[in-house]
Amino acid sequence: MGLLLHLNSHVTLPSTFNYISSKSYTPFKFPTNLSFSRRNKIRAVGTVSGSESEIKSSDEEPPSIDFAFVHSVLLPDGTPDVHIRSACGGQKLRDIMLDSNIDLYGPYGRPLLNCAGGGTCGTCMVEVVEGKELLNYRTDKEKEILKRKPKTWRLACQTIVGKPDSRGEVVIQQLPEWKAHEWTK
Repeated sequence: MGLLLHLNSHVTLPSTFNYISSKSYTPFKFPTNLSFSRRNKIRAVGTVSGSESEIKSSDEEPPSIDFAFVHSVLLPDGTPDVHIRSACGGQKLRDIMLDSNIDLYGPYGRPLLNCAGGGTCGTCMVEVVEGKELLNYRTDKEKEILKRKPKTWRLACQTIVGKPDSRGEVVIQQLPEWKAHEWTK
């Protein structure tokens, strides 16, 4: 069921996205024996005995959704610029992309050129290549703005990815209007 990325240079690449890998984002869980003071310095509020200080290993990872963000511009060698990230479900795609330092707006990234997530400008359009079953249905705002666009295009500010306990994989094409390649199955 893997997708193939067909480039204008007539090169076909599998969708395993092993071309560029970056460390997956894992949320940092702050230890319970530390707190923040008023000056934003970390201070210890207690000690932990030797047996409790060992890191408990868990066989089961917390639920998360893996993302492959494909940039619209190819790398100099003709391969796609793919960034792998992971995030908890139940968040808007816009927030996940901005928190992960993924280019969402392209030339519209400057202040006053986008609506900052209000769903009125259409500058945060993305194409969902894989994993649409993890996304909410199109909102009325999306239906209005994307009525002449392909059904796979979404507004990142209106797209909620899964639920907090969701697991899965989503492939997102950034800036689909400027992409230098075509997706084929």
